Amino acid sequence: MAATFGRGAMTNGWTDIANADVILAMGGNPAENHPCGFKFVMEAKRKRNAKLVAVDIRFQRTAAVADHFVQIRAGTDIAFLGGLINYALTNNRYHEEYLRLHTNAPFIVREDFRFDEENGVFSGWDEARGQYDPTSWDYEYDESGYAKVDPTMQHPRSVFQLLKKFYSRYTPERVAQICGCSVDAFLKAADIFTSTYPPDKAGTMMYALGWTHHSFSVQLIKAAATLQLILGNVGRPGGGVNALRGHANIQGGTDNGMGYHNTPGYIPIPKAPHQSLQQFLEAVTPKALRPNSVNYWQNMPKFVVSQLKAFYGDAATRENEFAYHLHPKLPEDPATGRLENWSWAFIFDHMAQGRVDGLISFGMNPVNNGPHTRKVVYALSQLKWLVVAENFMTETAYFWRPDILATIGKKPEDVKTEVFVLPAANFAEKSGSFTNSARWAQWKWKAIDPPGEAKADQEIIGRIFLKVRELYQKEGGRFPDPVLKLDWPYTNPYAPSEEEVAREINGKDLTTGKQLPLFTALKDDGTTSCGNWLYCGSWTEEGNLMARRSLDDPTGLGFFHNWAFNWPANRRILYNRASADAQGRPWDPSRPGIFWDGKRWVGDVPDYPITAPPEQGLGAFIMIPEGVARLFAPKGVLVDGPFAEFYEPLESPVPNLLHPKRSQNPVAVVFRSTEWDRLGRAEEFPIVATTYRLTEMFHYWTKNNPYLVQLQPEFFVEMPEELAAEKGIKNGDMVRVVSARGEVKGRALITRRIRPMQVNGRTVYPVGIPIHWGFIGLGRQEGGAANILTPTVLDPNSFCPEYKGFLVRVEKA
Repeated sequence: MAATFGRGAMTNGWTDIANADVILAMGGNPAENHPCGFKFVMEAKRKRNAKLVAVDIRFQRTAAVADHFVQIRAGTDIAFLGGLINYALTNNRYHEEYLRLHTNAPFIVREDFRFDEENGVFSGWDEARGQYDPTSWDYEYDESGYAKVDPTMQHPRSVFQLLKKFYSRYTPERVAQICGCSVDAFLKAADIFTSTYPPDKAGTMMYALGWTHHSFSVQLIKAAATLQLILGNVGRPGGGVNALRGHANIQGGTDNGMGYHNTPGYIPIPKAPHQSLQQFLEAVTPKALRPNSVNYWQNMPKFVVSQLKAFYGDAATRENEFAYHLHPKLPEDPATGRLENWSWAFIFDHMAQGRVDGLISFGMNPVNNGPHTRKVVYALSQLKWLVVAENFMTETAYFWRPDILATIGKKPEDVKTEVFVLPAANFAEKSGSFTNSARWAQWKWKAIDPPGEAKADQEIIGRIFLKVRELYQKEGGRFPDPVLKLDWPYTNPYAPSEEEVAREINGKDLTTGKQLPLFTALKDDGTTSCGNWLYCGSWTEEGNLMARRSLDDPTGLGFFHNWAFNWPANRRILYNRASADAQGRPWDPSRPGIFWDGKRWVGDVPDYPITAPPEQGLGAFIMIPEGVARLFAPKGVLVDGPFAEFYEPLESPVPNLLHPKRSQNPVAVVFRSTEWDRLGRAEEFPIVATTYRLTEMFHYWTKNNPYLVQLQPEFFVEMPEELAAEKGIKNGDMVRVVSARGEVKGRALITRRIRPMQVNGRTVYPVGIPIHWGFIGLGRQEGGAANILTPTVLDPNSFCPEYKGFLVRVEKA
């Protein structure tokens, strides 16, 4: 979504789903996995007679209350979405004025841009190097350096015309052949969802890990974003592309630098070539591509300098480039000269090769939740030390146990890793904030003290930091300054309070000592500090705005501006300038996002300069240099193409029907560095598997809760009746599921919820595998670690693993 809209977060919010006329639930199962949020879907159905379309591999709990359900083969979502795009374009079901005003549909693309339909690659493909030269993926520019446009969108190289030609291959018949659904089922889904193209209609999408866990996940989400732009559904109440986060604070963690490639606020982490602050800022501060672009990332210097002041305090001065020399920089691989990748799967690949001495695993269980469990266990066995901070003992803390090491043919005496376990407080035993899928930062209060010696996260971190700093002070080191000069200004340095950290994240004016009101007050001269510019405004001089709990809703649209704090700037719907036409009038007067009242934009908090009149013509998508949303992603945005093309998963039972010569994403990340990196072939593993979650369990720790274990006591494998009959398997029999990487055993759950599919005239069986079991916990655990089966292949943009579509065989145990 960041590639298309400018930010990667949920565009609207849970409460806004109640404003939709049509809801597409695809790439997720919100009734099962987000039951509290799903109530707003049911509210839309009750109050607006909204239609719900569910598309999934299984007939699940969302499908059970849907108006229409389509079963598709795992990993074929882009083909289905591409078919919806083609259906909208060929049947004139698109919002033409929205496309002209709020997207790059009128932009003219370079003459040398091509897509090779036979070989399935874009122009610039280098077979020998296995990567693209994306030079041709760009616009034509005028003498001022701005992209050329054709407001009529009739130029043959306009993005709009290229888009129509590109997706013309995705006919209903071809979609049905690839996905394994019927043409009629596809056409009914297409008719329902594209009915939202008129200005007085709005449709929303809800997706989760079923879209993000693929070797083409970013392009998949881009296809969804493209469809919503064609229909004019972005920035509007009842519209949007809504990413459903799988945990109460996944969004908050991502916002605050959880990924290796960003610091808090999605500021790119400096790279080895960026040796000075000026070099870094020049590299990461974009230039406007149209004269009417707000290009809000032009404020990057203010965000960066204020963050450096928050990190290094008085040690960050104008004279030393605000201590930029102390800041970590992504290193280059000495063997290849390329920048090193330290995302999840790469960490364990480096570890397996003996490149990592130690790991601190904080609230994570890599043995269970990473792909390819056996490779992870092997990687941990190569460490010198491992620290696990957790509520319960986990497979990671116990990876040295005989039954877990047996998966890689080792014994405890073979492992030299020293393991430390630090008991940690759980969510109910500490205060702080959760940021949910809707970007609402909501303050919570501790219910009870943690038991025994368990400590809150910040105390564990504080004590480790102070001890490491003490060692540097006593012993010195190769480069101690980043630790010695890190600002640690807390009243209790051993256990910083959540309130102090929250105020630091918000930021303050260093000349007055007052909390900043909003990120618009940030400066690049060293007079402001701010841990995360997106959260500036969350704890102001008025106090903790995350703790607000007012149900006032004057608009009646579910904005609830005085409930918690919604980044950025307490804005409830992102890109809300796109909810109005060129004159500032709402597309749908009954559901105005914002509108121009003659002096300012009113309604929601504008995602736009509040006093800029409509006639000024500023672009609605302020975080993108073009000023408009991208149907076509130019060079430097994505590594695998400017349009979303369908590719098969790395493990697939059939060739790609669009271009059999190139079935898979040509730049997907495939590991081949260890003996554990194996991929299966359809001849040996003919069945398509996917993983999923259950309402009764939560990831990998509720298996320690006896009440939940009573509800879901044992690992199982969900399979079609026809497959079970073919294999002589009865309901409740023990079955073995085998992939190229390992095997699991569990009870057979034989059901009509999963059906065999006809894929280009061939029968393909799917099976479903829940993720919540492993080696440790209450109830029967042995044999049920689902990620023993999954491959370490990744999307080349996000580096997410492909959990949702891989090959197995099933046999009676």
